[in-house]
Amino acid sequence: MSYVKILSLPFRFTAMRIISYNVNGIRSAISKGFLEWLDGERPDVVCLQETKAQPDQIPVFHFEELGYSSYWHSAEKKGYSGVAILSREEPDQVEYGMGNPLYDREGRVIRADYGPLSVMSVYHPSGSSGDERQAFKMQWLEHFLHYSLGLRKERPYLVMAGDYNICHKPIDIHDPVRNAKSSGFLPEEREWVSRFLAAGHIDTFRYFDQSPHQYSWWSFRANARQKNLGWRIDYNMVTDNLEQHLMGAGIMPQVVHSDHCPVWVDLNSKF
Repeated sequence: MSYVKILSLPFRFTAMRIISYNVNGIRSAISKGFLEWLDGERPDVVCLQETKAQPDQIPVFHFEELGYSSYWHSAEKKGYSGVAILSREEPDQVEYGMGNPLYDREGRVIRADYGPLSVMSVYHPSGSSGDERQAFKMQWLEHFLHYSLGLRKERPYLVMAGDYNICHKPIDIHDPVRNAKSSGFLPEEREWVSRFLAAGHIDTFRYFDQSPHQYSWWSFRANARQKNLGWRIDYNMVTDNLEQHLMGAGIMPQVVHSDHCPVWVDLNSKF
């Protein structure tokens, strides 16, 4: 089900920092200092993935105390998936889901509109659990590309922030040879990212930074994070008409509330 809130407020940002963060459970992240980090960092918009909480399990008042309005799209299955947007300014409109029950029951997309700009938190499926979910992932990817291109006709300035569960190029994964047949680095997944970019999108981190060993997810096993044996699977993708508004982008590997870390993009918003 899609629920829309319309406020018709003016666009008040002159610049915005957007952070995408797969928290691997919002309650777990809070227990590890997420709220204190958020209070110190003070981004304008935070896109969360894998919140793993039902509405009655989310301490919304904590975010309100820090000055954030929060919007949550939970999965029907308890302790699974879920996305959210935290915002220092109340959006004009919030859209929950893609309008497709097959995906929306898993809580994978939420969008906030600010004047001409839209910010989406998206959690792409993982295919690592087996062939059935890998097939679901590939189906999702095609539907998401079609959905995003259609949405662009209505909302032309899009930030699609989230966990894409794909490393695009060998530079984005610590061991491309051994992982050549791993979900998240399969040729067909990487080809989809190439097509997504060619369809009019920008990988904002790589727009600014082509250096190696830059990752956003590490396995909990074998001290992978300490050894920086990671994968770059979290992105702030933007439509190419936002290129002139890009001010910077980066990764925060020192932030450790999850097996992922936050990734950020800064935009000037003088449309």
